[in-house]
Amino acid sequence: MRDYLLTLCVTAAVTYLLTGPVRKFAIATGAMPEIRARDVHREPTPRLGGIAMFFGLCAGLLVADHLQNLNSVFELSNEPRALLSGAALIWIIGVLDDKFEIDALIKLGGQMIAAGVMVMQGLTILWIPVPGVGTVSLTSWQGTLLTVALVVITINAVNFVDGLDGLAAGMVCIAAAAFFLYAYRIWFSYGIEAAAPATLFTAILMGMCVGFLPHNMHPARIFMGDSGSMLIGLVLAAAAISVTGQVDPDALKIFEGGTREATHAALPVFIPLLLPLTIIAIPVADLVLAIVRRTWNGQSPFAADRGHLHHRLLEIGHSHSRAVLIMYFWSALIAFGVVAYSVHSASMWIVLLIVALSAVGLVLLLLPRFTPRTPRWAEAFVPPRYRRRETQPQTGPSLSHEPGEREETGEAGETDEAELPQEERPERTPVPAGVNGATAIGPRSRLPDRRKAGTRG
Repeated sequence: MRDYLLTLCVTAAVTYLLTGPVRKFAIATGAMPEIRARDVHREPTPRLGGIAMFFGLCAGLLVADHLQNLNSVFELSNEPRALLSGAALIWIIGVLDDKFEIDALIKLGGQMIAAGVMVMQGLTILWIPVPGVGTVSLTSWQGTLLTVALVVITINAVNFVDGLDGLAAGMVCIAAAAFFLYAYRIWFSYGIEAAAPATLFTAILMGMCVGFLPHNMHPARIFMGDSGSMLIGLVLAAAAISVTGQVDPDALKIFEGGTREATHAALPVFIPLLLPLTIIAIPVADLVLAIVRRTWNGQSPFAADRGHLHHRLLEIGHSHSRAVLIMYFWSALIAFGVVAYSVHSASMWIVLLIVALSAVGLVLLLLPRFTPRTPRWAEAFVPPRYRRRETQPQTGPSLSHEPGEREETGEAGETDEAELPQEERPERTPVPAGVNGATAIGPRSRLPDRRKAGTRG
């Protein structure tokens, strides 16, 4: 564990330190695209953050190769080299897209080629455990097709969710942490060396995301771009492929004893079939909904729009930061819930805890739909928007003042608008919802402004 933590810290440090120079390089080379209608940021922001993340990946692999306890991963397996080859290819395609906006079909072809490069070097699915059947060996072309499909789906799911500051990096970091715990348990508890590459990949992936997040949190100073989102998607897919298709279920000795015991013991083996999907459940759901929505509207599945899950959170009234935190919450709940259930599948407390946290998540989702009011005795401890306001006519001195006069409660010529009767308050134009979906002074406006961000008119 100490060596894995060291690898994680080195990867995070290299990524963090390189992101600043990469930002200056992106600005100098003009990798700052204009704000599009679907974007939620207000100012042009440089991309190419994936450059720093790729060098962080290289640093993590280099350090792990020189550590005594992790060196065996490189000696007994060719998977780290396969990962580096596929990552380099997909990273080059992402950098070109960040700078020149290449066609979506060309990117799709590049993703398939990167997956094929990893397959040719041994990072492929060899068998899959099927409930009720056992271990099913795959032919060469079946393993290749399944591997390529998993890589392409994961890359595009992560790319689709990369729409808010810090969203993709944070969600992938949460997924990688859950995957690391699962893979480390398979490697350490069962003594299966075939799970060591997946453990290393997820540790490095966490370092890449942790090092980049300080620069990418709202308001972001740099975006990872496709060079970063496709890269971390490929690393996540490589870890899933390694632990799913390389670890032999028979090595766990689960098919011993009675049927009931074997069923419970087999759960950690069947989990890899679900874990790669559950840790990216929200991005995959967003991907599927986007394809259905665009196809239903007669558009191309690759056409960009503002219908993603994070856009919906902004539209119902969540702020930028709260929308990101809600997505973090659901990702962690699904990923760590599945991992916890795989460890203690017979415990009902885990199921009850997941149900309770799901209820909390639903309350958070619906939070902008109501405006809670605080009891009078607690109004001094909450923000003004949660306090009761009663409109009472002002008695005593006149509300109008000559210039230069001032009251004890305000500056010259100013009165508290909340103290005026409703019929005497000045008319105000409804404030349109900002790019974050809600204003800072109250609930969302009923007249949302659909103009392109950054335009006047």
